[in-house]
Amino acid sequence: MQLQDKTALVTGGGTGIGAGIAMGLARAGCKVAITGRREEKLKEVADTYRNSDGGELLVHASDVADRESVRELFDWAGRELGRVDILVNSAGINVPKRKMAELDPADWDKLIQVNATGAYNTMHAVLPQMRERKDGLIINISSIAGVRASLLGGVAYSASKFAMTALGTCVGLEERENGIRVTNVYPGEVETPILDARPNPVSAEHRARILQPDDIASLVVTVAALPPRAHVPDLVIKPTTQEFC
Repeated sequence: MQLQDKTALVTGGGTGIGAGIAMGLARAGCKVAITGRREEKLKEVADTYRNSDGGELLVHASDVADRESVRELFDWAGRELGRVDILVNSAGINVPKRKMAELDPADWDKLIQVNATGAYNTMHAVLPQMRERKDGLIINISSIAGVRASLLGGVAYSASKFAMTALGTCVGLEERENGIRVTNVYPGEVETPILDARPNPVSAEHRARILQPDDIASLVVTVAALPPRAHVPDLVIKPTTQEFC
């Protein structure tokens, strides 16, 4: 329970990496709230955690790409959590048609709004209270595609994750004197529902070989448990079967 008495808000908490991180932080002692666009998915994660660990995850549906929705989210979090010690930006999407020649401009807009602007919106909302306390941790779940663009992630996804990388790096530099740490995490392939949007189906065997959400959760819990004097700006985690590309 190394994070006893800490609070955390996890976006994209209804599936995949976000759900895994939320449960990992809760098991480490955090009071955790999860958010995402689909309330039924959030409730499924909360029920799973309650049935497996006997604990509680707070649930509030919101859309990180919508600033009014984010404002309402943080108003709610203020009432339910009291403060947000740890913000985890794990909301992210991709689309099947990823090449420039076939990418729909509407899909470009959607990926930028969720993956990049969504992280900006939540960070903008949480930073004032962190500055006031002179303490806080923001963890952005980016992607290896945010370090080195790839055909696998595609044009819009890679661009959105590069934007998320730059956002986290700049904010971390700006806010370090305020006691605020920002960590960008760059996972390789992870077994999550985002694989369902791949242009080519992903086999069960491949899914079993790559990273699992619990692997990312373990990494995030380790970073969150570090003392305030320790800052981890960037972390790459990938399957042993995947090249860094």
